[in-house]
Amino acid sequence: MLAEGARAELWQRVVETIEAYATEVAQLPVSTEPNPSAIRARLAPFDFAQTVAPNDAVEFVADCLRQYQVHTPHPRYFGLFNPAPTTMGIAADTLVAAFNPQMAAWSHNPFAAEVESHLVRAFGARFGYAETDGTFCSGGAEANHTAVLTALTHTQSEFARGGVRALAAQPVLYISGEGHHSIIKAARLCGLGTDAVREIPVDEKLKMDCHALVAQIERDRNAGCAPFMLVATLGTTNSGVLDPVDELAHIAAQNELWLHADAAWGGAAALVAELRPLLKGIERADSITFDAHKWLSVPMGAGLYLTCHTDILTRTFRIANAYMPRAVETEHDISSPYEHSMQWSRRFTGLKVFLSLLVAGWDGYAEVIRQQTAMGALLRRELEQNDWAIMNETELPVVCFIDRARGDAQLNEIAADVLASGRAWISTTRLGTGQQVLRACITNYRTDEADVRTLVQAVNEARAKLRVI
Repeated sequence: MLAEGARAELWQRVVETIEAYATEVAQLPVSTEPNPSAIRARLAPFDFAQTVAPNDAVEFVADCLRQYQVHTPHPRYFGLFNPAPTTMGIAADTLVAAFNPQMAAWSHNPFAAEVESHLVRAFGARFGYAETDGTFCSGGAEANHTAVLTALTHTQSEFARGGVRALAAQPVLYISGEGHHSIIKAARLCGLGTDAVREIPVDEKLKMDCHALVAQIERDRNAGCAPFMLVATLGTTNSGVLDPVDELAHIAAQNELWLHADAAWGGAAALVAELRPLLKGIERADSITFDAHKWLSVPMGAGLYLTCHTDILTRTFRIANAYMPRAVETEHDISSPYEHSMQWSRRFTGLKVFLSLLVAGWDGYAEVIRQQTAMGALLRRELEQNDWAIMNETELPVVCFIDRARGDAQLNEIAADVLASGRAWISTTRLGTGQQVLRACITNYRTDEADVRTLVQAVNEARAKLRVI
């Protein structure tokens, strides 16, 4: 809609804006107080009857994003698995927007479809699968939703045609009390309802209690329910703890349950030799969720659903129709993305992963993850030396902590003080044991020792203010 010269000028402004933000973000406050009235006041003049010059429009949006967001690319954002995006990932999303490939039909974008299939096989091999099928998703929530659907299709022969109405008994699935709530949402969306989800207690290390799980399965069978799925969480959002997936695989096999490994964040441990043992048994899972937009630092959103059952996605999602382009005649096994995924039209999600991996390689990512893990260990040491108590046990860089002297008193006030200072971003949460904690996670490949020590200084000062009061 713009002339060639205007386009060139706009692209230059956009690139300059992106580069300026990448350069300056570490000097910005990590967050500011949300102000919906101010935001709406700035939007109010735009009735879309009067037009705005392209460069002015870009500058308006960039200025508002600088002022009105939590800056997740900031090296002192110690938050919820939202890292700074890779430069190649940003470039990839720009290329995708320009070429605008339609990912529904393989024949419309064979290169894009084959790139994603290549990545699916590569990640499947990293997790230990001999054969892999899979699909890119908007994120872990969609991947987990896909997992519930494929588990139902695999274990309940009448589900694909008749839905939950065709099932003779109430299907139930199992997840730890520390598991991700997208599984509960998926149960609702699949028509099972939240009553179908059994949240199993965790042990003192915040891992799923396997004895409690076995007892619950037995109770459900005796009550006439139909257990069909077990979810192992590998890197919980709360505490970074990994469920004992190898032991859970044994329980799943004994009870004919579909085992799903929700490794949205912790799955990246597969790329690091010394962390790989944490995932022992993941290759026994029927399916895996992995989010490249978490520890692989590509822009939002890039989830992966992987499975060793190479026909299950087609069985779950293929729908006969007359209007979509027909499959290409070839000696290769070709399937259009719309035939084996939840989405129909979608973006070329895999390109940001492909370009980032091409440039960094597996070894480059392994070094980044090692560095972040080292920063997590440093944060634990610094906190303990300053009279904070660590309340979770994990080799991954999520740190849950309380004041050693005062316990969990006034943790919300401490977190609020840190956020108000703009120096860092942390949160509070409640662990599966009931313990409230402060939570900090190393999510950014730019976070260094100085950033970690700035966080420790910020929580120390916030605590000191409360002690004076």
